[in-house]
Amino acid sequence: MGDYLTFEELMKWDAGRFTPPARLAVIGDPIAHSRSPQMHNPALKACGIEAQYIRVQVPEGRVGEAFRQFARCGFLGVNITIPHKFEALAAVDEVDDLAAALGAVNTLVIRDGRLLGRNTDGPGFLRSVRAAFGAEVSDLRVLILGAGGGAGRAVAVQCGLEECRSLVLVNRSAGKSAAVADEIRAMGRCRDVSAAPWEAAALAEAAEQADLIVNATSLGMKPGDGALIPADALKSRHLVFDMVYRAGGETPLLADARAAGAKVVDGLTLLLHQGAISFEHWFDLPAPLEVMREGLQNAIAL
Repeated sequence: MGDYLTFEELMKWDAGRFTPPARLAVIGDPIAHSRSPQMHNPALKACGIEAQYIRVQVPEGRVGEAFRQFARCGFLGVNITIPHKFEALAAVDEVDDLAAALGAVNTLVIRDGRLLGRNTDGPGFLRSVRAAFGAEVSDLRVLILGAGGGAGRAVAVQCGLEECRSLVLVNRSAGKSAAVADEIRAMGRCRDVSAAPWEAAALAEAAEQADLIVNATSLGMKPGDGALIPADALKSRHLVFDMVYRAGGETPLLADARAAGAKVVDGLTLLLHQGAISFEHWFDLPAPLEVMREGLQNAIAL
């Protein structure tokens, strides 16, 4: 076994290779990059829980099989990352109201053999904004880049559910962001919802009307990725939340925002709070947040 288990190794489960026993996992394709074990294993140890959190690479189309195998092998829960959040929604026995509204499952809770689907993207985002900026989303005008699907859609819907003051959605596929805007408007909670084109002038205008700017795209993850918003559109009054995190440096969006005097936070904070909520779903215990934070920071520093 390397840094992760393959799907084939999961299906030929050998419990004896893990001490303490593996009872939690994260799945994705690829998955070797995930830092979730470095966050959750210290938390398990701090709470005196004899269990281990591992990575498993699961190919598309096999999520249901993987979930059933996890249940057979005595697992308590699983985190789900790209590209499996939508497949996971169809593979569980029960979905709570929030995961249904957000349209994806990123956390599996296994109880008495039943597969329970949850979503921590939206709640983790709310906690992150509160922790990083001392603000409530309900009080803010929000601009989201990359709101057509995945975590961006989940955050957009969560903002709508929180009745934020206004919400502007931008996506390279304009039809996707318009569809999400229509869906949020139909919920009747946040009525000032619109979609804007991905063009420099429109982005600058949307930024002028926003308090909180969120990047839910993958742009900024790799060196050489360009700017998302014209740098001169970023102001000192802005709160800028980049859901991307990059070891060894800031994304272009955060660098531009910091230079403008804006308050900034990256995706590591979101990963922390999502992980804490998953832990609470699995164990009905408060998550040891500072232990988890230290584990993530140590992992990023390597």
